[in-house]
Amino acid sequence: MSEANTSPNPLPYAGIRVVEFTHMVMGPTCGLLLADLGAEVIKVEPIEGDNTRRLLGSGSGFFPTFNRNKKSIALDLKKPEGVEAALRLIATADIVSENFKPGTMKKLGLDYDTLVKLNPRLIYVSHKGFLPGPYDHRTALDEVVQMMGGLAYMTGRSGDPLRAGTSVNDIMGGMFGAIGAMAALRQRDLTGKGCEVQSALFENNVFLVAQHMMQFAATGKAADPMPSRISAWAVYDVFTVKDGEQIFLAAVSDKQWAIFCKAFGLEEMLADPRLKTNNDRVLARDWMMPILRSHLAGRSAAELSAVFEKNELPFAPITKPQDLFDDPHLNATGGLAPVRMNDGSTAKVPLMPFTLDGERPGIRLQPPHIGEHSRELLKEVGYSDAEIAALKTHHITLGD
Repeated sequence: MSEANTSPNPLPYAGIRVVEFTHMVMGPTCGLLLADLGAEVIKVEPIEGDNTRRLLGSGSGFFPTFNRNKKSIALDLKKPEGVEAALRLIATADIVSENFKPGTMKKLGLDYDTLVKLNPRLIYVSHKGFLPGPYDHRTALDEVVQMMGGLAYMTGRSGDPLRAGTSVNDIMGGMFGAIGAMAALRQRDLTGKGCEVQSALFENNVFLVAQHMMQFAATGKAADPMPSRISAWAVYDVFTVKDGEQIFLAAVSDKQWAIFCKAFGLEEMLADPRLKTNNDRVLARDWMMPILRSHLAGRSAAELSAVFEKNELPFAPITKPQDLFDDPHLNATGGLAPVRMNDGSTAKVPLMPFTLDGERPGIRLQPPHIGEHSRELLKEVGYSDAEIAALKTHHITLGD
């Protein structure tokens, strides 16, 4: 199922080696981004494998989503021989990435202060709950920082804070870790020295809600939660239509309002002086929206979609995640690629949301089996067959 890079140009981070000590979502996202862009990413897993491989429910898709294009080596880092093997790998690396709780890597002797003495060119990326400061001792989760960082307040209805429906801080925190690593690589080109990069869930969340903070700074008025906010646009809503279907419809300018009214036979509303400008219509929403909802209620979502698309008006069906596997745009543009799931079956996974020379970075390596590349990597850093066999016998490594 692997896909070769079909571009005539090498991927931008080809030749860069990353050794990652990561689990769950945040750290693996950083490695995923670098791996998709051509880096050789080596995932150091415990002998029993990354726990993400065994998660149920909302975590059951984590491993195949965030671990393609990576190699796996299984090492028992609780034993000195396992740490020694990790150090030999790190000696060949440009980047080390980790997202364990504070203090874990230091106990193993794999922290930045230790490793930079061995290799001043090393770039070390730490993904944590908080950047260093009064909160850095706390245990953080995506949900924790959404609650304390204003995002849950903005997402839910008033008095009912609600986390966003995906791991927004974990994923973006990993992305910012990767961006930091990219910046550090460029800085190393200029200075000859590596550095430590830190990315954190809480600070990422605050960056996400900065627009609402600055709304208060600009207006002196606190931002209302999104479900109860006063929208900047008059028509910018989910409509319930024929057979109980739902669809999001919008008209965000005076020109779009005119097109909307003409398309649906609402000439009287178009001529109403009380609805002349967008701001007029925002102030008139209490009586205007019930009229629009009633007028559109008998039409199907498909019919409304066709009219809105024909007239270049914004619209969106209310889609469930599983429906995206069959999305015609994603399938036509190569936005989904075959990936191996934890049970060995095949599904389609979204690729990076950008192109290089018109192509999406693809899947070169399927998500690895536990320790799939242990022997290959250990031999590369100087272990003999006999030494590798001894490591396996003592359960310090795993793999063919």
